[in-house]
Amino acid sequence: MASLNIQRDDKVEVIAGSDKGKQGRVLRVLPEVNRVLVEHVRMVKKNVRPNPQKNIKGGIAEQEAPLHISNVMLVCSNCGPTRVGHKFEGDTKVRVCKKCGQTLAAKKK
Repeated sequence: MASLNIQRDDKVEVIAGSDKGKQGRVLRVLPEVNRVLVEHVRMVKKNVRPNPQKNIKGGIAEQEAPLHISNVMLVCSNCGPTRVGHKFEGDTKVRVCKKCGQTLAAKKK
């Protein structure tokens, strides 16, 4: 499986779909299905049953739904949405902004 250029806590912008243009933080990456959960993007309603043992009230809750990773683009702090490149600095592989060349957060293993 190919490694993904986007990881948890990255700031991304949606580039396709009904939420196009929205920016948010990545909450979770699902690499086996190539999807990400982005904060306050693609909100769906879910019916929740009450559970007094867990202190859960019933009703209609809103939560984020997974979004395909090809529909989001990483946001560089300098130049906005950008593609991601890779280069080696010493022994570590780092992500690099393709527009300005700035090093993004190091890729976690």
